[in-house]
Amino acid sequence: MEAGYDGRQIVGIDLHRRRSVVVRVAADSGQRLGMVRIDNEPMALAAEIAKAGEQPDVVLEATYGWYWAADVLAEAGAGVHLAHPLGVKGFAYRRVKNDERDAADLADLVRMGRLPEAWIAPPATRQLREQVRHRAKLVALRSGLKASVHAVLAKEGVRVAMSDLFGVAGQAMLDELRLGPAYAERVASLRRLIDAVTVEIDMVGRRVSAQLDADRGYRAVQALDGVGPVLAAVFVAEIGDVTRFAGPAQLCSWAGMTPRHRESDTKVHRGRITKQGNRLVRWAAVEAVQRVHRGAIGAARARIGAHRGVNIAKVAAGRKLLTLVYYGLRDGHIRYQPRPA
Repeated sequence: MEAGYDGRQIVGIDLHRRRSVVVRVAADSGQRLGMVRIDNEPMALAAEIAKAGEQPDVVLEATYGWYWAADVLAEAGAGVHLAHPLGVKGFAYRRVKNDERDAADLADLVRMGRLPEAWIAPPATRQLREQVRHRAKLVALRSGLKASVHAVLAKEGVRVAMSDLFGVAGQAMLDELRLGPAYAERVASLRRLIDAVTVEIDMVGRRVSAQLDADRGYRAVQALDGVGPVLAAVFVAEIGDVTRFAGPAQLCSWAGMTPRHRESDTKVHRGRITKQGNRLVRWAAVEAVQRVHRGAIGAARARIGAHRGVNIAKVAAGRKLLTLVYYGLRDGHIRYQPRPA
């Protein structure tokens, strides 16, 4: 610590993949106390934070690979703040933009109490998210492989009569097909890859279900029509501690399922949903209501669909379902269970 200075410090970190810039400022005056560029190593980061005294406020942006840095800072006794990327994107419009300025501006936002802060999920929640997101990536990979099989068959003029080419009837058809050598080899390779990815998907799904089996919120949300073990795991892992939201409206906004609002003087414009939020939760909410035709959610979907269209109706119904998910995760039971029509 600099000679003659014994006040509280705030540290801003501009985190990158290989190296990061650490800027220390005085909490009371904003005076720059030090700047250093370090390699991304836990010991180097901890040594630099030690220069800021006891329990400094440290801020970093929720960027690529921030988990390790947040854990190191917490173990060092720092008060860790995570800047929301959307809230600090204005940095890009400065005339001069560099790592040092970015780190210093993050520290200044904390000092002035104006930091757009994101929630730092505890390590257990982050590990659960990792598994849920890994499964989602595997499912997307498998879908791409299946689409490639359809593309190969189209090149050979093969008509697929069944709705699911990879069901029992479809697999039997693929076994009997006579394709050109190159096409046959590619389809066989794709089918092997699909089988391998399916095994991985099932393994991850079983691990997640076993891990969440005792979670009362996980069991509660499965009482909702359209929500099974997979979607319930998405809600539990991605939302995390639901009590951090004041109510279901805040949860829906966090998921990006609320309309844009633009207001100036007497003009007010409300547009499409923001989609500025957790994409996986938004997908799970809409996916869950796709086949719900009964109860309040199904009735709302049908009523809105008749006037506003199918897509708007699905989003509106998904928002209603996410409201019920909020109470299910908070209370351990569904506050309102739709009655059969």
